[in-house]
Amino acid sequence: MGECFVPEWDVPANVRALQTTRNGGGSTAPWASFNLGDHVGDDPAAVAANRAQLSSLLPAEPHWLTQVHGTVAVDAEKMPKTATADAAFARQAGHVCAVMTADCLPVLFCDRRGTVVAAAHAGWRGLLAGVLESTVDAMKVPPRDLLVWLGPAIGPHCFEVGDEVRHAFVARDAAAGSGFVPGEPGKWLCDIYLLARQRLNTLGVQSVSGGAACTVSETERYFSYRRDGVTGRMASLIWLESEAQGV
Repeated sequence: MGECFVPEWDVPANVRALQTTRNGGGSTAPWASFNLGDHVGDDPAAVAANRAQLSSLLPAEPHWLTQVHGTVAVDAEKMPKTATADAAFARQAGHVCAVMTADCLPVLFCDRRGTVVAAAHAGWRGLLAGVLESTVDAMKVPPRDLLVWLGPAIGPHCFEVGDEVRHAFVARDAAAGSGFVPGEPGKWLCDIYLLARQRLNTLGVQSVSGGAACTVSETERYFSYRRDGVTGRMASLIWLESEAQGV
C-alpha cells in the first residue's frame, strides 16, 4: 500500500490532510514506487493503480491540477476533471484538493473554524509570482484565521539558484535577502521555506507549521527532480470531512 503520513499541525476536527511519500506503490525505476504523476513518463497503468490506492484512503478522487508554476487558484467544487492551475480550494465536504511535487513546495491551508481548505503548489516561480497570495485571497477569510502547513520541499542546503532568482525576490521585498546564502560565484543557496513564511507573515498569516523536510537529501522517502531528473511525484492533499458545526 502506498505510504502516506498525516501532517502535524493543530487543525479543526473536520479537516483532514495526507502527504504521500515515494514508497509502497507499483511503479518501477526511475519512478519507484508510489508515483502519482501521469506526466513524467511512467507506465500509465502503474500510475492509475497508484492513484487508485490513494483514492481508497480518501472520500473521493482528488481534484488533480495541471500545474504550470502560475498563480491561479480554482474552486475544486466547480472545476472539471482537471484544470490548469497551481492551487485549489473547497468549502464543501468531500472535495479533495491536491497538488503534486518533487522539490517544489506544497502548501496546505485551512481556517480555524474548519469552513474552507486549500492546497497550493509553490515552486520558486509561483512563490515569486504570488501563488500563496492568490490562494489566501480565494479562501475569503481573514489571514489571521488561517492555519498553514509547509510540506516536503527542497531544503535550504540543497537549493542552489542563480543571481537572477535572488534579485527577483529582493526586488519584490528587500527582506527576502535573508533567504539566500552565498555559494559559488553567482550562486546562492535558497531557503524556500523561509521565503514562503515571509510571504505568509506579510499577508497576516500567523500560524505556519512544517517546513523541516528536504526532498533532495531524504532519498529513501521523497522524490526529487533536482536530484534525479526523471522521477515520480508525491501528492499533498486536504479536504473537509464534514461541514463545520456552529458556523
